[in-house]
Amino acid sequence: MSQSIPFKHLSCPDCAGGASRREFIKTAVGGIAATAVSGSLLSVMSRQSGGAVVPAATSETLVGQLYKTLNDKQRKTICFPFQDPRRSKVDNNWHIIKPNIKAVFEPEQRDLVRQIFMSMHSEEYAQRVFEQVDHDNQEAKAGGFEGCSVAMFGEPGKQFEFVFTGRHVTRRCDGNSVDGEAFGGPIFYGHAALSDNEAADHPGNAYWYQAKRANELFQALDGKQRKIALNDNPRTEKGTDTVALTGSERGLSGIRMSDLTHDQKDLAWKVMNDVLAPFRKTDAAKAMKLIEDAGRDKLHFTFYNYMDIGNDGVWDIWQIEGPSMVWYFRGAPHVHTWVHVRDPKAM
Repeated sequence: MSQSIPFKHLSCPDCAGGASRREFIKTAVGGIAATAVSGSLLSVMSRQSGGAVVPAATSETLVGQLYKTLNDKQRKTICFPFQDPRRSKVDNNWHIIKPNIKAVFEPEQRDLVRQIFMSMHSEEYAQRVFEQVDHDNQEAKAGGFEGCSVAMFGEPGKQFEFVFTGRHVTRRCDGNSVDGEAFGGPIFYGHAALSDNEAADHPGNAYWYQAKRANELFQALDGKQRKIALNDNPRTEKGTDTVALTGSERGLSGIRMSDLTHDQKDLAWKVMNDVLAPFRKTDAAKAMKLIEDAGRDKLHFTFYNYMDIGNDGVWDIWQIEGPSMVWYFRGAPHVHTWVHVRDPKAM
């Protein structure tokens, strides 16, 4: 693990076409079987003429529809070869291309981008996550949700990945094009709800519930276990390097899953499921399967007494790490979360 970081180094740098074409876009958007209603994404089912029920559109099919609406100028702006290194990058505040969503797309296309983003999240959390991204990018004077940027790598229907970036957000949709990667690669989520320097209870924060769940696990540990689990040197945040995977069971901090009691293991696994709740079921299930296949008992749970807001013993910084995964939650001065889950056989 990295050396202890002075408080000032943990302050956030991100805080200091023609008519016929428009008609085509409207037709594409109108055919989408997933729609935002009353500000939240609902799973909509449609019926074919024979009465058969067909499932709602997925992020992947929506990306395919968006791709078909692009003109030559837009493709030159947002489309790149699949092997472009930007596809695998992650950071807490970045734009994968300089032009933002509003500058690149027409209104109907921007609606498609919104629906793609919403469908990458669970019905329960989609609107909440959208509001978080819109809020944080408004506060950064970036233009809200449409001030973020997107890029496409490869080609939908073949090998492809759609990447959405901005302040406190990196999300991916790849149709399982990236072998052995949950979420298509490393992702980032965070939130500065009422201010950049949040209070101990993080009022209004979309993701603070995850820290509360993780702290329930800490409270379930006995005194000896807590000494093993509690550390004072969290990892540094260095973009993609933040989620570099060790590939080894040695040298991981915190308490190992195999050293927990049966009841504690059940609680730890429930915590893992709960932190995945904002994401669509297919992505959450894939992440859990990769973690399961790599071995539950290889996971380590670490809590950090560094930057304990309010000195209340509710640890704002914690992580779950294994040889082929890391889930690093830094809740001070507000929430930053770095995630990378891989198939160990693909490393």
